[in-house]
Amino acid sequence: MHRYTTLPIAAALVATAALAHQGVQNPAVKARMNLMVEVKEATATIGGMVKGAIPFDADRAAQARADLIDHARQIPAAFQARETDPASEARPEIWTDWDGFTQAAEEMEQAAAAIDTSDHATLQDGLRKLGASCSGCHKPYRISK
Repeated sequence: MHRYTTLPIAAALVATAALAHQGVQNPAVKARMNLMVEVKEATATIGGMVKGAIPFDADRAAQARADLIDHARQIPAAFQARETDPASEARPEIWTDWDGFTQAAEEMEQAAAAIDTSDHATLQDGLRKLGASCSGCHKPYRISK
């Protein structure tokens, strides 16, 4: 049963994020929000495998890992211009602590690169480290809505 409830919940969360982004007027803000949705989707693929909601597939996990590395590399450029929008979740600290923010993106990239996608057992440890890097950025740089 758990396997059948996790996937619809994850799909609903992604759909909710997409709906929330519909009201965004600033195209730069919308682009970076979409980038973060892609991060969330790749993370959900690995998380689903760890939880058993998605069957383990080393190739699919490796693709999600590669996507996370690529997305992490894109984060600084997506936020470099201080673009705003009422729907934005970006805190001003991103720009007032640019070095800390870019370091957090680098830590996410390193955590994603360190994920061992060869088997289910090693995937969990990698996801835990990735999650810590996400929290390390969200807490100081993201507004919770």
